[in-house]
Amino acid sequence: MTLILEQLLNGLQLGVMLFLLAAGLTLVFGIMGVINLAHGSLYMVGAYAAAFAAKLTGSFLLAIPAGLAAAALTGMAVEYLVIRHLYARDHLDQVLATFGLILFFNQTIILLFGRQPLFVQIPPALSGAVDLGLFPYPAYRLCIIAAGLLSAGALFLLIQRTRLGMLVRAGATHREMVQALGVDIRLLSTIVFGLGALLAGFAGLMAGPLLSVQVGMGEQILILTFVVVVIGGLGSVAGAFWSALLVGLVDTSLRAFLPQILRGMMAGSEADALASGISAMGVYLLMALVLLIKPKGLFPGHA
Repeated sequence: MTLILEQLLNGLQLGVMLFLLAAGLTLVFGIMGVINLAHGSLYMVGAYAAAFAAKLTGSFLLAIPAGLAAAALTGMAVEYLVIRHLYARDHLDQVLATFGLILFFNQTIILLFGRQPLFVQIPPALSGAVDLGLFPYPAYRLCIIAAGLLSAGALFLLIQRTRLGMLVRAGATHREMVQALGVDIRLLSTIVFGLGALLAGFAGLMAGPLLSVQVGMGEQILILTFVVVVIGGLGSVAGAFWSALLVGLVDTSLRAFLPQILRGMMAGSEADALASGISAMGVYLLMALVLLIKPKGLFPGHA
């Protein structure tokens, strides 16, 4: 029971990280119809900016606004300089252009920081473990879960209860009509892209103390983020939230429990190899199953 609960928390922690990435990605696609492969690069920018600020100041608290500002400003600059010219273009053009941005960001990071990864220390106040009764659990991972859930709640209130959120929902439904009603759709697109970049940067800076901050770290998680968006439904932030939790729990559970289950059926080395292969493709099997039952995803934004 202790192992199950611990892995559920690990899955929840992975899920909220995926949600922060998937929410920005589905916002951008929902209102602008742009497939942004460079979204993972904004995650990397946030992680590097926070790691560099933490190294300079010695404070993780000061690194948080640095990572958020760097990711948001980079995202808005990318929208203004590149993405704005792709709205009316085919999705293939968008894929090629944003793939080029990935190469640009990776080389820029290499020029600025080199190829060696940066390591960020967990803040001393969160370096210990919290006794949950049945078992202790790392305080920093609990902080990530709480921050992710609070961000999800704040994003829901922003989209459902504010004028900006109303414009975002209207723009996702009918972009041309919103523009005809006098809304500066270009400014709205820049703000939405910046918000998506900020969420990606937030995920990156929180992942820094758990993972090494390195070139290409955004591509490693981008494919999993696209899986979350597809399962949840394109353009649906609520779908991104629930599918992120589902993917996080499924991925973590397969990696934690499948080797033990298979060891009861076959030799240890064979069981580990088979479990590794099944775990690696588990979320993709889940996506295929969901699309067979609901081709538009669990909570499609435009049902």
